[in-house]
Amino acid sequence: MARLEPLAADALAEFAERFAHYEKTRGFVPHSILTMQRRPAIAAAFMHLNQAVIYEGTVPEALKMLVGLVSSQAAGCRYCQAHMANLSLRYQAPDDKIAAVWEYQSSPLFSEAERAALNVAWKGSTVPNQVEDADFEALARYFDEGQIVEIIATMSLFGYLNRWNDTLATELEGVPLRSAERAIAGVGWTPGKHAPGQGEPK
Repeated sequence: MARLEPLAADALAEFAERFAHYEKTRGFVPHSILTMQRRPAIAAAFMHLNQAVIYEGTVPEALKMLVGLVSSQAAGCRYCQAHMANLSLRYQAPDDKIAAVWEYQSSPLFSEAERAALNVAWKGSTVPNQVEDADFEALARYFDEGQIVEIIATMSLFGYLNRWNDTLATELEGVPLRSAERAIAGVGWTPGKHAPGQGEPK
């Protein structure tokens, strides 16, 4: 059961346009943000940062989604794993590639550039941080400095989201739950404490 229930999507008029965008592009408004809106400045700042990190720049969005998925796997947040499986599917990552992201180092589905990015995402999301100079040198072989900033920013954004959602036991929405069941349940994913049905937005 969520430790803080999400507020209703229409609780604050100032977010109406942004939430309508989420409904149109994702099919739902994330419970994480509906909970966050108890402090509107925090919710607004997060949504602005999320837009800049994930949806702007030159790193392919599908790779950023996989970076978010690997970061969430390293942190153990099943809510964020489900969300990033969903977004990976929406940005045309194949089902088998999403399922194999656990094995990015050895799977033939991943390029060397993708391995370099996912390796830094994985190691950088562990505590203590395990990124070494060699990992960063590998990343720099395939990405320019601006792209490296995008990749590290994506990993870091999920450092925030993983701790937010895992601490609050945020309840999964139907869309990402179904995507996770499709794409990653076969490799061991379950919703755990984020399973839906414990409460409704109020």
